[in-house]
Amino acid sequence: MAADIVKFLKGIGIEKSTIDLLSNIGGAVITLILGWIAIKIILRIEKKALAKSRLDEALHLFILKGTKVVLWILVIIAILPNLGISTGSFVAVLGAAGAAIALALKDSLGNIAGGIIILINKPFSRGDTIEVAGTMGMVDSIDLLTTQLHTFDNKVVTIPNGTITMSVLINYSQEDTRRVDCVFSISYEADILKAKEILLNVISCNPDILGEPAPIVGVASHGDNAVILDLKVWCSTESFFDVKYYLEENVKLAFDEAGIGIPYPQMDIHLVK
Repeated sequence: MAADIVKFLKGIGIEKSTIDLLSNIGGAVITLILGWIAIKIILRIEKKALAKSRLDEALHLFILKGTKVVLWILVIIAILPNLGISTGSFVAVLGAAGAAIALALKDSLGNIAGGIIILINKPFSRGDTIEVAGTMGMVDSIDLLTTQLHTFDNKVVTIPNGTITMSVLINYSQEDTRRVDCVFSISYEADILKAKEILLNVISCNPDILGEPAPIVGVASHGDNAVILDLKVWCSTESFFDVKYYLEENVKLAFDEAGIGIPYPQMDIHLVK
């Protein structure tokens, strides 16, 4: 059919150069239409596949936009020969522009790479309590550039994702249980066995403290002014601070009631005449 069209155009007196130009433009338009249809189909299939994946939704949009840009670049490269433009020159210009943009946006690209790593590996999720880059708080949102969290005194902190991936990160919410560690000091004159018994009694009165793993009570060290006792118990992650405050308060009250002294630093001074 294309040959018939060319023959018809020649028959009505249109020059060959004009016919070639129209043919090239027609080929470019057809390539553009077919490319547009193919991109629509590919993106639709990719969107359905991402919906079934475990990737974070914030990463879905990035992947879809990235795929769309790459596909349109391929379509443009396919159209250029029909317009008489060398694809080699276009690719060279595109590469140089890409390198310049990457150099100018290297920090932002580092944060995007960090965001992708976080969204894929999922070291934390929304609602988790984490500590990173010297800040502790609950995660509010995660996007490709930054992670936003709020501290316990309700300050909003925005941390670049590149900083997070390059820092030591502690996730306090990932496990179902946590251990509460407390340290108590008693005087050298106090009865150690009685003090340990009091600690165990205080533990037994709190239902939030788990029986397994079993609580640990023992002498940690002999300080300059006191015997140091360690108390380690397990509880659910949600009850961590409640158990911590309970132990600190009730052990002090129980020690006071039993007459077990908590010593203060002291120094003996001897005067020589």
